[in-house]
Parts: sequence; C-alpha cells; structure tokens
Amino acid sequence: MAETTGATGKVACAGILVADIFVPPLPELPAAGALLATEDFLLETGGCAANTGTDLARLGADVTVCGVVGEDVFAEFLMNKLTERGLSTSAIRSDEGGTSKTVVLTVAGEDRRFLHTFGANTRFVADDLRHPALSGAAVLYVGGYVVLPALDPEATAEVFAEARARGTQVMLDVVVPAGGAPDLTLLAPVLPHIDVFTPNDEEAEALTGLTDPVAQAEKFLSLGCKSVVITQGSRGTLIAEGGKHWTAGVYPITFVDGSGSGDAFCAGYIYGMLQGWDTAQRLRYASAVGALACTKLGCTAGVTGTAAVEALMASHDLAVTCTEGAA
Repeated sequence: MAETTGATGKVACAGILVADIFVPPLPELPAAGALLATEDFLLETGGCAANTGTDLARLGADVTVCGVVGEDVFAEFLMNKLTERGLSTSAIRSDEGGTSKTVVLTVAGEDRRFLHTFGANTRFVADDLRHPALSGAAVLYVGGYVVLPALDPEATAEVFAEARARGTQVMLDVVVPAGGAPDLTLLAPVLPHIDVFTPNDEEAEALTGLTDPVAQAEKFLSLGCKSVVITQGSRGTLIAEGGKHWTAGVYPITFVDGSGSGDAFCAGYIYGMLQGWDTAQRLRYASAVGALACTKLGCTAGVTGTAAVEALMASHDLAVTCTEGAA
C-alpha cells in the first residue's frame, strides 16, 4: 500500500455546482396518485466541482472551488456547506436566477434516476477559470465539461495552456447527456492541453461511438491528451498513458449509493498526483476512495478521510495489471 504523507499543493476544483436532494432508497416507485412514506430526504452539496473538492478536503488537500451559483437559498446552502468543510469559495460567483438542483431517486435493484435543472451552471465561462484564487494550483480539475454550454472550447483551451505553462497539471472530467450522436467537436481543441482525462465508459462510448474501453482510450490519446482514465463501475478501471495500459478491479464493499463515486475516484487520483505516486499507486488509492463513496447515501458522505481509505486498502490487495498499449 502506498504511504501517505499528507496532501501537498493547492487544488482548484471548477465546474458544476449543484444542490442535491436525495430521496432514500425506495422499494419501488409509487403508482400515480399514491403516497409512499420514506426516511428523511438528504439535502447535500453536489456537482463535480463540489464533490471532488469536498473529498479532497477530507483527504487533507488545500482546495479552492470555482463555479457559478444563483441568487437563492440553495446558493447560500452550498456556500455555507463548502466553507464549513474548509474549502475556499472565493472563486465562486453568483448570477441571477436559480442555483442548479438535482433530485436523486434510488430504487432497490435499479440504477438511479435524476431530475435536474441546469440553473446557474449554464453561465460558467472560461474566464471564470482565470480567477486569481486559482493561480498557483498544483492541479486544476474541471468537472462537467460538455454540459457547461457557455464554456467555449477554444477559450477553455487557452486557459488550460496558460495553466500548464505555469506548472499546473490539468484534469478534465465530463458529463455527457444520453441519446446524442458521437461527437468529439467540443473535446478536440482542449485535449492537447489535458494531463488526465477521466470519462467513464458510458461517456467515452457516447463521445466516440466505440464500445471497447481500450479503443476509447486510444482514441482520446490520439487527440493529444497525456493520460486517459476510464472508470467502468463494478468492472473496474483502465488507465492508458505512456504507451502502456493499467487495469484494476474494484474493492469489495457493501454498496448503498453510487452517486459521486466517479468524483471521489478523481479526488483520490488527484491526491496521488500530489503525492508524486506512480500510476499503479494512484489507481489503487483512487479506486479505494471511489469505493468508499458508494457506502453511504449521497455523493460525499462515505469519504471521511485518509484513515478509512488506508483501512480499505489494507483489507484487500487490489491487483493492478500493466500491459503494453498501442504501438
């Protein structure tokens, strides 16, 4: 198991900010007109930037969050919660209208259902990533790319190039709406400026039209990014970089809710980047953080700190296989 020495360097987590309303797991959806009593709803911070930032802060990182909220009680809730958790909110700006919100429905034996309003996230722009509070970050993470309609690809590519010129590593995560035709138009300008690209397998398939994770990864690499991490849920993870492929399964846990597991994986991976770990070490640690996110209702409740991550890693030796990639 990799030895942790405490997170070093500032991390900027930018992109989607959401107020999440979780309905506790239901035995089934009620029929039309029926009333189904549940345990209390959970109101929590959500969205890629808030989730990844919260998890990183619990791992000991110095985190600044960047995004856009509305002018409503949900914005106040998000700002207060993030501040309570030790994250800097100085790079979050408010805009007229409502904050983005999601209602999350979980039914036993079924995948989650989401009811979502995009709200203020539709007004997040590339210049938001130039906020002075983000300068000097060791890692810039941007989550929710593709569903941030005002984030112009060319302008974003310029910002990423500027960040990397300052020595910042850039990680890009995506959210891809279901049902669209494969389209790499939004990604082509930015991928040459990305150190780590982290779609899940469904997002990668939607973007490329390819079903094989190895082929998906090689496609993204061909567009210029340095490293590709494709998470595949219970099937584990594939990493492609430097002419090699790393694969790993998952840690055994008691599964409760998968919300935020991909964001937690990214947090664990960034933590490994701050530590200077090699690819296999980062993969094991990130997989453990992602697994812990699935043990509690909500996106971040399962990630409590490095002690829990290290305990899970000590309880199970997660095998990592490395093979040669494409020639």
